Amino acid sequence: MLLHPQVIEKEGVKEFVVLPYEEFLQIQEALEDLGDLRELRKEREEATDMPSGSLREIGKELGLERE
Repeated sequence: MLLHPQVIEKEGVKEFVVLPYEEFLQIQEALEDLGDLRELRKEREEATDMPSGSLREIGKELGLERE
């Protein structure tokens, strides 16, 4: 992602950065994607502690097995 920031100084100290709106939207989307990825990884890590089984085994437990 290529950015074109404009830095605004106040009394010689960098105070603000202005970006083209499209670049701001790209950054916003990337941050949302990062948040989603972190949440997915957390959920997957928590799911590893849960018991698992095949679809057939789960069907048996639920009484859905066909004869």
